[in-house]
Parts: sequence; C-alpha cells; structure tokens
Amino acid sequence: MRMPKVLTAARVRVPAQHETEYVNTLRELSQFAEARGQRIWLFRNAKDPRLFIEFSESPTEMSHRAQASRLPEEIKLERRLQSIATYAPDAWELWSEVSVWPVAP
Repeated sequence: MRMPKVLTAARVRVPAQHETEYVNTLRELSQFAEARGQRIWLFRNAKDPRLFIEFSESPTEMSHRAQASRLPEEIKLERRLQSIATYAPDAWELWSEVSVWPVAP
C-alpha cells in the first residue's frame, strides 16, 4: 500500500524589489528538496503580480520541508525567504493526499 503524500500551499507576498532574490532562493532550496524526493512549485497570481503560491510536496509528513530536520544551508535559505517575503499565517499547514482512485482488492 502506498503512503499518501503531504503538501503545503503557502501564499507569499513578495515586494517587486525582492522578486529576483526570492525566486533564486527558492530555486536553491528546490535543489535540496529534489535530492530527497521532495518537490516545490511556484505560481504567480494572475491578477496580483506580487502574490505567489508555493506548493511543497513530500513523500511523508516527517520528511516535509515544514517539519524535517535540514542542513544548515537549507535553514539559511528558509530564513532568507522569510526575511524578503511575507508568508500567510497558514503557510505551513500540512495537507494529506486523498486518493480518488479505487483501492485494488
């Protein structure tokens, strides 16, 4: 049986002068995440160019970016993100995957 994945969906407001640094920092963080089987996606709001949403997916709750122990370099990148962007209060709520496909007998 496959374990459900977990996800966070974080709304993030990024000032125009920090957008390049924000995207580059998230790209660096994504490289660490991919090395351990995690994914990070970034989307921009169509009506508000300063509003982004980060999706962070992990195979398990304990390995998720919101909870896992990480390398000092990753912690530094997360702190940089927090200093240049404003995350919504519910940014680190974990969501668990629900299968919409029938379970095989």
